[in-house]
This record gives sequence, C-alpha cells and structure tokens, in this order.
Amino acid sequence: MAEKRFKSLKEFYPYYLSEHTNTTSRVLHFIGTGLVVLAFFTGFMFHNWLFFLAMPVLGYGFAWVGHFFFEKNKPATFKYPGYSLASDFILFYDLLTGKQDFVVEKD
Repeated sequence: MAEKRFKSLKEFYPYYLSEHTNTTSRVLHFIGTGLVVLAFFTGFMFHNWLFFLAMPVLGYGFAWVGHFFFEKNKPATFKYPGYSLASDFILFYDLLTGKQDFVVEKD
C-alpha cells in the first residue's frame, strides 16, 4: 500500500494532530516550542548565537521525548520536516489560544 503524500500544510495538519493525542506529549511539545520562541527572542535581543544553537535541542528534545515515551510513535519530522515544523508552531498557537485542548477526547 502506497504511503500518503501530503500536498499542503492544510492537508497535513489533521494528520499531525492525530499523531499528537497524548496529553503529556502535547504539554512537552508546548513547552519545547515555547522555549524555542523564547530562545529566538533572547538570542536576538542579546546578540548571543548560543541561544540560536539551543533552539533545535530545546524544540526537538521535548517533542521527541513526547513521541518516544508517551505517544509511542515516530515524529513526523522524519518524513515531513517542513510541514511538521510549521505544525509545531500552529499547535503551539492553537493550544495557547484554546483552539486545541491539551487533553484530546478519545473516540
């Protein structure tokens, strides 16, 4: 069976959400992405490139712990790096604004 190829971020995002249903994983993603945003602005404000180097470690570190230990799946980053990165920020915003919940209702 052929693997589905996504043609747009809008098409990919529902798949991304289906891979992020564990509450602890969502919290870890939220923390990691929040730290990435904080590191970016801190690095920019203080002209310190070490904060920029820390960004992938912070973001992927928290997210991958969520996937490997709580979701028990492989991060979408490995197959869809661009869509996955964009979706991380969309989910962060959606969680921050209440459009998405940290706790996903199971069917």
